[in-house]
Order: sequence, then structure tokens, then C-alpha cells
Amino acid sequence: MKILIMNGPNLNLLGKREPDTYGTMSFEDFFNTLKSQYTQIDLEYYQSNVEGELINKLHQVGFTYDGIILNAGAYTHTSVALHDAIAAIKTPVIEVHISNIYAREEFRHKSLITAKCAGLITGFGMEGYALAIHSFLNKKAR
Repeated sequence: MKILIMNGPNLNLLGKREPDTYGTMSFEDFFNTLKSQYTQIDLEYYQSNVEGELINKLHQVGFTYDGIILNAGAYTHTSVALHDAIAAIKTPVIEVHISNIYAREEFRHKSLITAKCAGLITGFGMEGYALAIHSFLNKKAR
């Protein structure tokens, strides 16, 4: 099984950025933990602050991978282009947010990508990525 975790803008600052909201662990450290827990999965990680690069990556892997876990960051609330890219690919995408976007500012309550995703996990910290992996594993076992 091949799964790509994609993070959008400002998520390269995890561990430094707003620790009360996002915690103190870097995503790279968390990703290494995930890789050691899920050795049976070919896990990859990609992060970009650039919308077009995220779209290019979706196009690149969206017909061959078993799953994509996407935290689009602020693009979640603004990007019709990401919505269209997810709609255009075959690989299922699970949308993940570290914080509970519905407990935050009003503008974060609207996701432009959720309708094209297989599911949404929000508010469980970085554990949301592991929950998404479990979802892909459960579907594969059926």
C-alpha cells in the first residue's frame, strides 16, 4: 500500500508555530514515528507553501497511489483549484486538520475541498493523520 501525506502552507513550521494550537513536535519527527508504526505501508511526505505545487503533486500521484492524506492548511478555505484537482484524480483523498477548524474563526468553518474528499478528520492533533491511515487500511482489508 502506498500513501502520500501532503501538508500545505505554514505546516512546515509545526513545532514552532502556535504551539498552543499545533503542539511542539515537528511534522518530520511525527512522520518518522508514523513510518516506524506502519512499516507495511510505503508512506511518503510532501509539503509546500505553494498552491500550484500541491496541485502538481496531486496530479503526479493521483492515479497510482492507494491514498492521499491532505492537510491543505489555509488553502482548504480558499482553493477552488485544489477542489478541482481532487475531483480530477482517482486516488481517494482524506482531508485532515490538526486543530478543530469548527472551533476556530468563522472563515475556517467552510472547506472548499471536503466535498471531493473521501472523508474529513479534524481536531485530533497530529493523531488525525494516523486515523486517516487506519481508514485506508480498513478499506483495503474489506
